[in-house]
Amino acid sequence: MTGARVVRAAGALVEVAPMPQAALYEIVRVGHRRLLGEVIRVQGDTATVQVFEDTTGLALEEPVEATGAPLQAELGPGLLGSVLDGTGRPLSRLAEHEGNFLSTGTVAPTLDRARRWDFTPTVTPGTVVAPGDQLGTVQENEGIVHRVLLPPGIDGVIAELAAGRYAVDEPIGRLEDGAPLTLLQRWPVRVPRPVARWLAADRPFITGQRVFDFLFPVAEGGSVAVPGGFGTGKTVIEQSLAKYALADIVVYVGCGERGNEMADVLEEFPTLEDPRTGRSLMDRTVLVVNTSNMPVAAREASVYLGLTIAEYYRDMGYRVALMADSLSRWAEALREIGSLLREMPGEEGYPTSLGNRLGKLFERAGRARSIGADPREGAVTFISALSPPGGDFSEPVTQAALRVAGALWALDASLAHQRQFPAVDWETSYSLQAADVLDWFEEHGGVGWGALRRETFALLQRDRELREVAGLVGPDALEDQDRLILETARLLREFLIGQSAYDPADASSPVTKTWALADAIHRFHRDGTAALAGGAAIGAIDVAAVRDRLTALRATPEGVLA
Repeated sequence: MTGARVVRAAGALVEVAPMPQAALYEIVRVGHRRLLGEVIRVQGDTATVQVFEDTTGLALEEPVEATGAPLQAELGPGLLGSVLDGTGRPLSRLAEHEGNFLSTGTVAPTLDRARRWDFTPTVTPGTVVAPGDQLGTVQENEGIVHRVLLPPGIDGVIAELAAGRYAVDEPIGRLEDGAPLTLLQRWPVRVPRPVARWLAADRPFITGQRVFDFLFPVAEGGSVAVPGGFGTGKTVIEQSLAKYALADIVVYVGCGERGNEMADVLEEFPTLEDPRTGRSLMDRTVLVVNTSNMPVAAREASVYLGLTIAEYYRDMGYRVALMADSLSRWAEALREIGSLLREMPGEEGYPTSLGNRLGKLFERAGRARSIGADPREGAVTFISALSPPGGDFSEPVTQAALRVAGALWALDASLAHQRQFPAVDWETSYSLQAADVLDWFEEHGGVGWGALRRETFALLQRDRELREVAGLVGPDALEDQDRLILETARLLREFLIGQSAYDPADASSPVTKTWALADAIHRFHRDGTAALAGGAAIGAIDVAAVRDRLTALRATPEGVLA
């Protein structure tokens, strides 16, 4: 397409004409600096483009070039360990050439074309292949086998396929119709990758954090909203999940957070040791970085890029944990773009389509059987932090997320100030998937898991009521049974819900250890209740002994005492 020019510019939005054949979400190159942009509205022969880079200095009548393709993710060996911006540019490689400050218009492919990979085929010439079939393998990282799959939309008969060392864009073989086969495939980031079928949400996403696994579990492939005000520990929780949760791959999207927070992530992640392998956590992590001072349009695209990468590894049969920190910044990007487009605003200025667009993000999570001949089951579990202003959960983004999320892990500032970690408000939080995964916990955690969970909620609720009474009349005025409830609830908060991220034995808790702690506390309460019923005084109940036992249980990695 020729003759297209910039006719109007307003911040991140640029109007271009004439573009009579422009397609929605088509990628264009704007101006003499060839800034990356995306068509987001077409009216007649005028296209409105959101530019992913700083438009300062862009002049009217500068040329615009259409590419004919949407924003796509490059998928293949070399993604793990990479640090990308919201459009898929490799920041580490760009920094080697340009330094820490990138000039506008800078481009580089996501995957390094100079790096070569050892490819081992698993099919032979003459094999009929369909979308999703495995062609071979590449050892991407130690412990991570990268399964090279036939991309969706392609099928045929293998004519050539050979082992060897290849760059990602070099042909590893071809089909009989002449179509080349490579280690690289591209996929539009706004389009969900296809699956053969979705699977039941009957297997939990094990986090290693007792308050989540025991009280508010989420299914593998589920979605979680984690709202909390400033300083409540959202980023710490997501980093703990990245390190200890039972996920094969971690995709961490820093979506609009402060630059210093993402700088900490970039500095700390390479130093974190994967507890399962002893190697760097970055060996199985992809970081997508888009801070609040980067262009707002790229912030919006970063979540879609992270989802596409997560789906790619899900298709290989891996369990992927996708962390988005935070979706509130993503929604603010939508609000700013909607304002520039002069769209009718909804509540607090957010677009009226906010709930629908959030729902489309969350529905890309799930546990699925991948397309292809060999059976592979993978999952994308979506953990989305939210940053409601002032910790007000009634604001539109949090409310829209709660309508589509499978669980709510609400963080409370007062608990954070009391140094409780995770600072989860058990009265506000909930899980809609606890019943779906209960059978798994009963089998792998311990018999009576569901009963212990119900008793825990009942005791915590009664404790809240009794503490209000005790604040008026004093704890000594309560009956002995009520004082026992207060003591039991204190043990629940300290030893079951509370968890020390600094203690190597307690930073992550296997489900058997969680069950053992819960069982010991409730057994203490039952024995104490029986003793009181038999005429014993509250002072005769040995609280120190149970505290010693719980301390010993918490100090053992598996929660088993000799």
